[in-house]
Amino acid sequence: MKKPVTSRALFARATQILPGGVDSPVRAFSAVGGAPLFIARASGATLVDVDGNRFIDYVMSWGPMIHGHAPAGLIKAIGSTAKLGTSFGAPSAREVELGERVRTLMPSIERVRFVSSGTEAAMSAVRVARAFTGRDRIIKFEGCYHGHADAFLAKAGSGATTLGVPTSPGVSKAVAADTLLARYNDLGSVAALCTAHRGTIAAIIVEPLAGNMGVVPPVDGFLQGLRDLCTRHGILLIFDEVISGFRASAGGAQAIVGITPDLTCLGKIIGGGLPVGAYGGRADIMGLVAPAGPVYQAGTLSGNPVAMTAGLWALKRLTPKLYKDLARRGSMLASGFADAARGAGVPLQVNAFGSLVTPFFTSSPVRDYDSALAADTSAYARFFRGMLARGIYPPPSQFEAWFLSDAHTDRQIAQTILAARAAMREVAKAR
Repeated sequence: MKKPVTSRALFARATQILPGGVDSPVRAFSAVGGAPLFIARASGATLVDVDGNRFIDYVMSWGPMIHGHAPAGLIKAIGSTAKLGTSFGAPSAREVELGERVRTLMPSIERVRFVSSGTEAAMSAVRVARAFTGRDRIIKFEGCYHGHADAFLAKAGSGATTLGVPTSPGVSKAVAADTLLARYNDLGSVAALCTAHRGTIAAIIVEPLAGNMGVVPPVDGFLQGLRDLCTRHGILLIFDEVISGFRASAGGAQAIVGITPDLTCLGKIIGGGLPVGAYGGRADIMGLVAPAGPVYQAGTLSGNPVAMTAGLWALKRLTPKLYKDLARRGSMLASGFADAARGAGVPLQVNAFGSLVTPFFTSSPVRDYDSALAADTSAYARFFRGMLARGIYPPPSQFEAWFLSDAHTDRQIAQTILAARAAMREVAKAR
């Protein structure tokens, strides 16, 4: 790897104009050491930085690029639409077509509203839930991240955990008081809250497949238990499928577990690499959203024709073969990490689900936020640096998922495992 001279110069400039030198905290390398690399271009499963270094990419723009970077068909489709106009501020046929495609893939979404980010989707879904139930409180889970709206920044995962900021200044005490915290995969903690705050809880929002404290799958019975509690107490169940939607399966995690939420939040793959989010669900609930109802929510670029085109292109190409190949390669990568750690004598737990993988540097199983936090972040940082030096671009945080795409090849997976063996030996030497 060449020295990142140009990246460092750009970062020095960036720190003088952007807070922390980045436009999203997860892009910073503060948790793993060093300055972030600035990317010049991407294709397939590879990134090239401004210094000419080439990497096999396992961030994949944090999940959207399930078909790889810059596929020719997507670029052509985006270009054709852009020639007709990049934004209208008026309805277009493409948002109708994408909405119909989403409903076909996720039948629980009888009505959908497009927005520009997952944060908007989660924030808006909770607002609708409060209006529908006439209640104020919500339950969220420690380590689950639902964007940076005020109500969600209590023990949030993703960048908040990476940077050691479990709560955020600037969130009022009144807002924080309406957010109740439960433990992921602990149904008893949820039941206790439902009993203690009976008649005041509007919604339970949950990642059906947690991906923002690293990958943590739900244990048997957990999601069904949430559905039962919500039905019993008149609470709306919101699945945040911003990560798992169209990645766990074409129908999201809800299709795999066979559980129907009242509302669903979507993002990432639904935009095909462009900024798109969505929330939707039962027609009677979504009927409250303006202009059909009194709950106000709007967005100048919502339903943007170029973004809708990218989303359509991506969703139309979700095939059973795609998910089969992704799962096989995900299993290869997870097994390779485990073998590499075992050979070096490094404690490691590898959580995986289809095309999502997280190697946790701990000897204990990771099934919730507390057990995720027990991971050795300094060991991950050393592993990260070792992988980067060998041409692999991992997430710059222990508490994130590694994402695979259809563009990754078996040869690239093998190359990644070979790099992992060497990096694990370096971790072992430093212990």
